[in-house]
Amino acid sequence: MKFLIVLAALVAVALAQANDETIRYDVDNIGVDGYKFAYETSGGIKHEESAVVNNLGTENEAISVKGSYSFVADDGQTYTVNFVADENGYQPEGAHLPKSE
Repeated sequence: MKFLIVLAALVAVALAQANDETIRYDVDNIGVDGYKFAYETSGGIKHEESAVVNNLGTENEAISVKGSYSFVADDGQTYTVNFVADENGYQPEGAHLPKSE
C-alpha cells in the first residue's frame, strides 16, 4: 500500500511542476497487486507506467515497474525514455542516453 501513496505523490508533483494543462489522465487497475496510469500535457509531456507486485504477501515481495516518458526539451526535440525499475534498480533506455559497456 505504501507504493500507491508514493505513486500518487510522484504523479501529483510531476503534474504540479508542469505549467501546462493536463489533457489526458488515465488510471486503471490500482490495487495491492499493482497499478497502471498515463497522462499527457498540452506542452508535450507524456508518461505511461504500469507495475505488478511479485511474490505478493511473502518476504520476497517486490514491485516491478515498466514505463516510458517523453518531453519536449528547450532545443525543440522530443526525448523519450523507456524504463524498468525492479529488484535490479532503475534501468532507463533512450536514444539520447549514454550506453553502458
